[in-house]
Amino acid sequence: MADIARGTGAPPIPVSVLGTGSHVPSLVITNDDVGAEAGVTDEWIVRKTGIHERRYGKGDEATSDLAAAAARAALEDAGVSVADLSLIIVATSTPDSPQPPTATVVADLLQAPSTAAAFDLNSVCSGFVYALTAAASMIAGGGHALVIGADMYSRITDPTDPRTRVLWGDGAGAVVLGPATGRRALTATRLLTHTEGRELIQVPAGGTRLGTTAETLAEGLHYFAMNGRGVKEMVYATLPEALRTFLDDAGVDAAELAHIVPHQANAVMLAELHESLRFPRARMHTTVTEYGNTGAASIPLTLDAAARQGALQPGEKVLLCAFGGGFNFGFALMEW
Repeated sequence: MADIARGTGAPPIPVSVLGTGSHVPSLVITNDDVGAEAGVTDEWIVRKTGIHERRYGKGDEATSDLAAAAARAALEDAGVSVADLSLIIVATSTPDSPQPPTATVVADLLQAPSTAAAFDLNSVCSGFVYALTAAASMIAGGGHALVIGADMYSRITDPTDPRTRVLWGDGAGAVVLGPATGRRALTATRLLTHTEGRELIQVPAGGTRLGTTAETLAEGLHYFAMNGRGVKEMVYATLPEALRTFLDDAGVDAAELAHIVPHQANAVMLAELHESLRFPRARMHTTVTEYGNTGAASIPLTLDAAARQGALQPGEKVLLCAFGGGFNFGFALMEW
């Protein structure tokens, strides 16, 4: 368990979210499009997932392209020059390539200064909150950080697998962190890992445990694989209690929450989870119905959508709630 603020009365993290941004590819993929190859119907996909469409990157687009576009939007919203950045973190589990880090490609696309450290962070769908936590700690003494969540799962899902292909879309979201301004303050985070669930979500081949061979390619072991039922059971069994403990330690009553921005895993699952959490005032924000599950991008993309719609008002408490492969959880509290 990792925290950067815990316990009632813990001092606020001295950073604020200065701006938000997001980007999705222009290519719209309907349920009929993915269902044709996966052998399922639009009705089946909507009933199981609540998803109606998603976006896919074109053949010449990579994760870094989506990340850089979201980054530019966040920098513009923040009124911060790329020259002022001291840190760039890209949370992704679908990098451009194993090496170099996708963050260094993004830094090059943005023409960031060499004084801005750039690195990737892989915590799958919890990656953005993990990166946010790391960045807040690293710039607590000053500076500006660009924190990006970006994924292109269209490149690693099996077109014929209805359990995974219908869920995923491509996208990126970003925030700029900087010195506390009195608004949009990041006040607490918590990171948790339940290793007993580490095999629920995986890409079995392509690493050092199981390399690339003709056999692994023939067996489709380079595709993303997920035990959907196991993931749901893990989230339902562990997330509510962990979240209540986090809020208690942060000195925040559930009734104070005005907004929840969760990982956009599945619209049906999120509706059930929202009901079970019983937060009396909190509005749950979603983009999953139109963009699908965008991995590490889903929380910052959805946060940006809510911010640009004017849904978040000054002083309101916002909860970011992530869960993903590992099995990892990440929570963050903001006072907008």
